[in-house]
Amino acid sequence: MTRAGFDEVVLLTGFPSFAARRMCVELVRDPRTFVHAVVHPKFDAEAREAYEALAPEERTRVNLLEGDSAAMDLGLSGAEWKALAAEVDRIHHMAQVTYLSADRKLAESVNVGGAREILELASACRSLQCLVFHSTAHVSGDRSGHVLEQDLDKGQGFHNVVEETLARAEKMMRAAMPKLPIAVVRPSIIVGDSQTGEVDRFDGPYFLVLLIVTSPADFPLALPGRADTPLHLVPIDYVVRASRAIGRDPRAPGRTFHIGDPSPLTVKRVFELVAAAGGRRVPRGFIPANLTKALLRTPGIDRLAKSPRAFLDALATPVTYSFANTAELLADTDIRCPPLESYVDRLVEYVQFRLREKSARSERAESDDVTDPLV
Repeated sequence: MTRAGFDEVVLLTGFPSFAARRMCVELVRDPRTFVHAVVHPKFDAEAREAYEALAPEERTRVNLLEGDSAAMDLGLSGAEWKALAAEVDRIHHMAQVTYLSADRKLAESVNVGGAREILELASACRSLQCLVFHSTAHVSGDRSGHVLEQDLDKGQGFHNVVEETLARAEKMMRAAMPKLPIAVVRPSIIVGDSQTGEVDRFDGPYFLVLLIVTSPADFPLALPGRADTPLHLVPIDYVVRASRAIGRDPRAPGRTFHIGDPSPLTVKRVFELVAAAGGRRVPRGFIPANLTKALLRTPGIDRLAKSPRAFLDALATPVTYSFANTAELLADTDIRCPPLESYVDRLVEYVQFRLREKSARSERAESDDVTDPLV
């Protein structure tokens, strides 16, 4: 395919998901890097749009491959599979189901089955330097206290099928580490870009943001769950920069890396910052978890944020994470996780922008007597 003339040929799965799209942008910043991106047929139009958004020169270094990361041989032709095995030296496996209320069959197929298939390809690669498996810090499940990067199976339970299936996939990666150069990265709760606020969907912590910015300006909200629990947020731009650097470091294979804010803020402090950014009153007190879940049964809440109940289950777990491995590898770089205080305004502004955009679409639809099925 394209091995000649490039210092690095990368296989990227999961494109054009938000995280994989941002990883692709990060990878092609280097003019000596070529990227093969596996795209499921049902996401072809979205992938083409993301591809066209790249700079003209960058597009010459991205090859979209129709396939399915959870299918045999990644859904590629025999010739494509062999060509990748001959030239790929790094893999970022980002094809995963992350929706917290995902169907079990789908989560097992993509998260576990996809891990199995990418290991098959990695085993055939002639010059593989690192397979970066993108997981989540929440494979810690319902554990409390301090979680080390080398921790995995500690008898924990899981809040949802995403945590469970990614933990199973990690076990497969660990079993293969003696034979293959594999590094596991575990981001905490991913939020939008720290510079622009951009995010693909209002899920997880965005329930809190939406709850605040859509409430009356003078209405004091109560915190859902425990106010003193650490809320582990990390911006997408830091996640992709750190993941790429880890994947290129020869010290990475055989290790696991938490990617997040080493000084996470409490739920109360996050609420205060979001309220201030949104021009709302500072929240007072907190609502017990059982009452919060009862309130979330109100019809229409799930329209604002996906799976808030599943998010609150995870939010109630008092846990902290070690970042020792990540800190070691990034020590000599300029890659640092920005504090939430430095970008919370951008996150809130982006949410408000999207809400205004949605409201404008609704008004246009009403004026034209047309119903938009996507609103």
